Amino acid sequence: MLSFIVRRAAATLMVLLVASFIVYQLTAISGDPLLELRGSRDPDIQFKIQYLTEILQLDVPPFIRYFYWLGGAAGCLIGQCDLGISVSRGEIPVTEALSGAIASTVQLITLATILSIIIGVAIGMTTALRQYSGYDYTVTFFAFIFYSLPIFWVAVLLKEFGAIQFNRFLEEPYIPPGAMTVIALVLAVAVSGIVGGGLKTRVQSFIGGAVLSVVVMIFLNLTQWLKYPALGVPGIILMTLLVASVVLVLSIGFNQRRGLIIVLGMALVAAAMWLPGQYLFFYIQGPLGILLIVVIMAAIGVLLGIIFGGDGRKEISRAAGITGAFAGLIMAIDEALQYWSEYLSLIPLNNGYISTIGAVTPAIKRQENMWLSLIDSYAHLILPTAALLIISVAGYTRYSRASLLEVMNQDYVRTARAKGLNERTVVVRHAMRNALLPIATIVPVDITALIGGAVITEQVFAWAGMGALFIRGLNAVDVNLVMGYVMIVGLMAVIGNVIADLLYSALDPRIRVS
Repeated sequence: MLSFIVRRAAATLMVLLVASFIVYQLTAISGDPLLELRGSRDPDIQFKIQYLTEILQLDVPPFIRYFYWLGGAAGCLIGQCDLGISVSRGEIPVTEALSGAIASTVQLITLATILSIIIGVAIGMTTALRQYSGYDYTVTFFAFIFYSLPIFWVAVLLKEFGAIQFNRFLEEPYIPPGAMTVIALVLAVAVSGIVGGGLKTRVQSFIGGAVLSVVVMIFLNLTQWLKYPALGVPGIILMTLLVASVVLVLSIGFNQRRGLIIVLGMALVAAAMWLPGQYLFFYIQGPLGILLIVVIMAAIGVLLGIIFGGDGRKEISRAAGITGAFAGLIMAIDEALQYWSEYLSLIPLNNGYISTIGAVTPAIKRQENMWLSLIDSYAHLILPTAALLIISVAGYTRYSRASLLEVMNQDYVRTARAKGLNERTVVVRHAMRNALLPIATIVPVDITALIGGAVITEQVFAWAGMGALFIRGLNAVDVNLVMGYVMIVGLMAVIGNVIADLLYSALDPRIRVS
């Protein structure tokens, strides 16, 4: 492992050096960073031009100037980073300009990447299991459409229909009977297509999906939940049960009685921990409180699995621990929603919630309340994340479908079925793990593509991230700012590739990183 990391670090260094040299030369010869100053009529402008010429070393040829910049960048290895100053940002250090932008872009890209992988892989693998069905053809059709859409067009449409029109709906949220019928039918068709099976199973799933959809929408109309969202103990129980069901499907299944009781019982544990959680969030402010409740709930799940799991305690404790961790996150969401009314009174929107521009509301920033900041952060993240998500999910859907179809035709899958294993065990334990290997390959590529897409997305949504800095640096021929962007993006792409290599060895025991 150590030799692998050393070799990869050496190769990474060479790639970054060559790429940074080329970008530096192209940016430096593309224009004059002091062009606007040279046209100024200020009598003292010559002193400022002389000062900037000296500090930016513009009297030195770009070829030599690059090595001066490289010497300062090399100081980052020992914690003394000097990337120069940014002319376009008021002559502040580039490291200061990058500090806030990196956090914004990483937050956006991380959320979009995680959701894209989860949603895309889930949809792709369900279509593979329902190959050549109506559900498969429908998903394939929309996947190709979304994959071909330009990101800037998607972002503009989301601003209009995902924010402006939807915010008007949230002013007095009411779902009319006609819309309720259409939504229920669409969701029922989707559920029956995913479930599959014979005619009787399809009819049952269709009716169940339609009835459940209508009941949920009637509940939303009667309680005005979309206008005043809240979870409370009932919501925590229901959401934890949903998470527990997904964990059971992907791990031990529903046939193991002990595991079923313990994992589903985590919903009752979450309900019992609601009141202690309120005290914990009150006395322990900041992210530490959220982390602590997640760790506590996960530890309770693991402990219950070890004590009452019997022979399958290892698998049961793992499933219960994962369910407990998600239950802790659900409890944190419930705590944040308790500040909903206060948040709405502080934001400048007349109606609705979803923000179309910026990354933070100034009034919220001044409050110094973590829960208000959390709500505000995700209000601004919804649209740019959705724009990146729509494009990326389509790719993951196609890749995961093709990968699982290839794996399902392998000899070891047929052998597992011949041994009498049920279909869930064959798919989850034998096929899905190997089908994830190609997905691990494209994740670093997708992260790099998301960073490129984020440049455009940040412009549309006025998101103060790395993309905005890059565009500003290019327009102003601000070489130091552009190079700071290139260095950060290059490191992120390389780190993504290293993580992919490590995922190979985790997913496939035959692969060893050495």
